[in-house]
Amino acid sequence: MMLERVRIRCGATIAIAALALYSMARVDAADAPTSIDGRSIGELKRTTVIHLGKTADWVSITPDAVWVGSTHPFAVHRIDPKTMSRIATVRLPGEPCAGLAVGFGSLWVPLCGAARVLAKVDLTSNQLISVFKTGPAGAEGGIATSPDSVWLVTDKHGSLARIDPGTGAVRQITHVAEGSYNPLYADGQIWITRADGAEVTSVDASTGTVLGTVPTGPGPRFLTAGAGAIWTLNQGDGSVTRIDTHTREVTRTTALKIPGKGGDISFGAGMIWATVWKVPLSLVDGATGALLCQWKGPGGDSLGIGHGAIWLTDYHAGTISRIDLADALGHCKG
Repeated sequence: MMLERVRIRCGATIAIAALALYSMARVDAADAPTSIDGRSIGELKRTTVIHLGKTADWVSITPDAVWVGSTHPFAVHRIDPKTMSRIATVRLPGEPCAGLAVGFGSLWVPLCGAARVLAKVDLTSNQLISVFKTGPAGAEGGIATSPDSVWLVTDKHGSLARIDPGTGAVRQITHVAEGSYNPLYADGQIWITRADGAEVTSVDASTGTVLGTVPTGPGPRFLTAGAGAIWTLNQGDGSVTRIDTHTREVTRTTALKIPGKGGDISFGAGMIWATVWKVPLSLVDGATGALLCQWKGPGGDSLGIGHGAIWLTDYHAGTISRIDLADALGHCKG
């Protein structure tokens, strides 16, 4: 998913600075196995909880909104981060099943159903304006936007489609390893995780040329970018792998012990935030790769970081909650 680099309110800045000092003391031990006590997610204050549908999944942040997908209804919902209220619901002709991406004044939503298609939602009018026939390979995939294109894997054989954002036409097909589903744009490259293997493929976003592959933990699927790196959440063993975007080399793999299907990972406030069902929040230091805190309990499965907050879904309850970044960072420091 593409997320903005957010501005953090003063309280969060103080907490981040204090946490950075805490993290510096751990740099020498960064490569050692990490063991921390699980905390209760209940200690974090939720400043709002919004019910969206039977399930709530996929979060994307824009400069003035938080977008979330749901089933029953099949829709994406726009939340105003200032009022912390839902201001629009856009009904869709299928289930939003493979991520959300922002670009070209639109929200891009891959849909599953009788036909797999790609929905385009206008960010100004909050209206569904186009449905293109090019659809996702399946559920739990992803979508990305680069400066000139939309990128989507369209089959299990690793066909990465480069899509014209105006017409929906496929401009180019780049073939990556079978079982690769989730693309992300960062530093001029499209990075695609191979959930059916243990690697990431790098593609030049200008030419569509494959630049190489990088090994990860088993079953990498969701990924984020930040602090000069790509971070993959590996479903096979519940670890996170850090890949330097310039050298395309692995610099660290951190054990979070959250294996299994689903989940999400995002970058914000210099930190990596991961979520899975029943372990709704894990916090990894963006500088050292060390696991700092982990909160357990009900909820989790997707999240976004923006507008001074963590926006965390409870997939099965169909809700999204807002948690102040300063609150989570402060509890972790404490």
